[in-house]
Amino acid sequence: MLPKSANLLRVSIIILNWNGRDDTLACLDSLAALTYPNFQAIVVDNGSTDGSASLIKRKFPDIPLIETGANLGFAEGNNVGIRAALEAGADYVLLLNNDTIVAPGLLEAFAEAAAHHPDGGMFTAKIYYHAEPTRLWYAGGKWLQDKQCFVHVGIGEIDDGKKYEAVAETDYASGCALFVSAEVINTLGVMDPKFFLTYEETDWCYRARAAGYRILFVPSAKVWHKVSASFGGVNSPLQLYFYSRNILLWAERHLPRSAYWPLFRETCRDALRFSAGTRQDGALLKRWMWAFTSLWQRLRRGGRDAAGRARYLGFRDYLLRRFGDCPDEVRHLRGGR
Repeated sequence: MLPKSANLLRVSIIILNWNGRDDTLACLDSLAALTYPNFQAIVVDNGSTDGSASLIKRKFPDIPLIETGANLGFAEGNNVGIRAALEAGADYVLLLNNDTIVAPGLLEAFAEAAAHHPDGGMFTAKIYYHAEPTRLWYAGGKWLQDKQCFVHVGIGEIDDGKKYEAVAETDYASGCALFVSAEVINTLGVMDPKFFLTYEETDWCYRARAAGYRILFVPSAKVWHKVSASFGGVNSPLQLYFYSRNILLWAERHLPRSAYWPLFRETCRDALRFSAGTRQDGALLKRWMWAFTSLWQRLRRGGRDAAGRARYLGFRDYLLRRFGDCPDEVRHLRGGR
C-alpha cells in the first residue's frame, strides 16, 4: 500500500527526444493515463531535425520542452532535464525512454518501493517488448563475469505473473525507466557525458552502489519498450561502436583488475579478430606490440564490414581516450544513424 506521504512527493519524468517524433508523442499520450497525483513531464529535444520540437509544443503546450540545439547524447541530454527538474523542486526523477508506453500505476509502484526501501538509491521497472506485450525484455540486469557481459534477467520469457514478482536487487537499473531521488543525484552528481550513449546508467548505478545505495527492480512498475529504436536496430554499427568503447570505460572504473584485463583482451580480440596471447612462446611485450601494430593497420584499411569497422573504431577510441559522441564515419556506416 502506498504511504499517504508518498503522494506528496513531486516526480519529474524526463523524456529525451532525438528525431523520434512519433514515438515521443505516443509516450506522452500514455502519460495522460498515469494515476499518480503529483508529477510533471519534461521533454528534452536533443537537436532533432525532424520537426519534433514544434509538433510536441503544439500537441502538448503544457509540457515544458527544453531544446538543446545539438545532439548531446543520452547522458548529457538527460542531465539537462535532470538539472531542470531539480531546480523546479522535484523529489524524484524518472528517466523514461521516448519509445515506451507506461502502465497507469507506474509512479505509484516506484513511490511505494522507495518508501519501503529507504536504502534504495535507484529503482527500475519490469519492461516488456512493445510488440509482444506479455514477453519480457528486462526483469533486472546481471553481470556475468565468466561471459564478460551483462544480461537481462527474464529476457524473452512470457510473464506468468509468478516468477519475477518480488522487489529484488539488480546489478544495474535500465535507463529505459530509471527512478532516482533528488537526494541520490545530489550525492552522486549526474551521469557522465563521456559515455554519450550506452553504459552511462550502468556507471551511474555502480557509483550509487559504491556510495552505499541499493539498486532495486520493482516488478509492479511496468513499461512497454520499442527495443533499439534509437540505435537503428540491434547490432547496428552505431550500437556496436558505443558498446565496444564504453564497456571498457565502465570496466576500468568498476571491475577489479583481475576482471578488467580479460574483458580488455576479449574486446581487443573481437575488434581485431585475432587471438592475442594464446601462444605460450615469445615475450608478452612482443605479442602486444604485434597486436597494436595489427590494430592500426586494420583501422587504416577499414573493416571487412560495417559491424567490424564499428568495433575497430570503438576499441581504437577507447585506447586513444576519445569519448563523447562517435566519429562521423560511424553514423555513415551501412546501418548507422
